[in-house]
Amino acid sequence: MADTKTLTGLNYSPAMDEKTHEQTYRGFVRFVEIGTVTVLCWVAALAIGGVHEAWITAIIGVLVSWGLAALGAFVPAIGWKAQAGLFLVLLAILFLS
Repeated sequence: MADTKTLTGLNYSPAMDEKTHEQTYRGFVRFVEIGTVTVLCWVAALAIGGVHEAWITAIIGVLVSWGLAALGAFVPAIGWKAQAGLFLVLLAILFLS
């Protein structure tokens, strides 16, 4: 039989560790946000390399995105925001040059 005490969805059962569960969920969401913006930066960098044949700029964009991803992973207040700025810079290079 199913345990009907935990089916409400509003409360955790006593056997579950609510604090650890919430912390793991927040970490996973932060990882997905940072990973998504990292991949967007890589795609923009590859587009710069392919369209303008500026492969040095593309490599620098990828390396900087890795550094910003590490910074965002270790400083939760920054998160994906620094990489979003790099993504906008890469798009500006792609479309304005």
